[in-house]
Amino acid sequence: MERKERLDGLALAALLACCAVWGLGQVASKTTLAEVPPLLQAALRSIGAAVLVALWSRWRGIRLLTRDGTWRAGLGAGLLFAIEFACIFSGLKFTTASRMVVFVYLAPFVVALGMPLIARGERLDAVQSVGLVAAFAAVAWAFAEGFQQPSVGALQWVGDALGVAAALFWGATTLLIRATRLSHAAPEQTLFYQLAISGVTLALASWVMGEPWPQRLTIVPGAWLTFQIVVVSFVSYLMWFWLVRHYPATQLSAFTLSTPVFGLLAGVLLMADPLTTRLVVALVGVSAGIALVHHGKRGVARPMPVSASGRDG
Repeated sequence: MERKERLDGLALAALLACCAVWGLGQVASKTTLAEVPPLLQAALRSIGAAVLVALWSRWRGIRLLTRDGTWRAGLGAGLLFAIEFACIFSGLKFTTASRMVVFVYLAPFVVALGMPLIARGERLDAVQSVGLVAAFAAVAWAFAEGFQQPSVGALQWVGDALGVAAALFWGATTLLIRATRLSHAAPEQTLFYQLAISGVTLALASWVMGEPWPQRLTIVPGAWLTFQIVVVSFVSYLMWFWLVRHYPATQLSAFTLSTPVFGLLAGVLLMADPLTTRLVVALVGVSAGIALVHHGKRGVARPMPVSASGRDG
């Protein structure tokens, strides 16, 4: 539990690994959609990761289900988590992985706007407000492309809109965690609530929507699904928890700016996503905006991969 004042080589390597993994998450989801429908895929990912978290916690002697008054907040966080990933996975049917990761990273700004309602002292200063406006303007300009010159089909705007909705629910999950007893709970417990409840909810939604079970699961989609369960939703989140416990949270959060960059590069290089000027401008705008929000006087918004995604979204 030793705390360090600066990021060392180990922390930097772990951070970059986490951001690269979260950036790849959208590519993994998009590729797996070829054989596993969106809600079922999200359910399998959450349930599989929840089992791994439960086994890890048992080995570490961490109690996940206790009478500590967190179950109501845990239920709410899990339901928001489910809606967030339902939006992401469904949206990937209509838009590219590159675009999705940029829109999902509006979540820190949702937190920035909502935090004053939870803690009055955490209001945006002038620098942070400029960052917020710049990021929203850049994303709005990129979003308009879905109506004017869609690069992946006439319904691209639907996928983009679902990405923005996912960001809203990710931000709402973070605010809920900060405002309730979950803010003092073990991170493994908070993550387990989100994974277990979202897994059950998404499985029921998949059944209600009549999504078919895949007739087969070939090597590539199967490998990407395993990657999502084991590496993204389990290993990378636990690695993030370890980093938060040992290094300054503000410095750590600043490095999550690289996640959309990794996501954009992964989509372009691995899936041949079209790289448009508007998307690049949106990426720069979001990254610059988050940087301004983080480096303002109060540092309100701190991306929290445990309640997102994203991380991979």
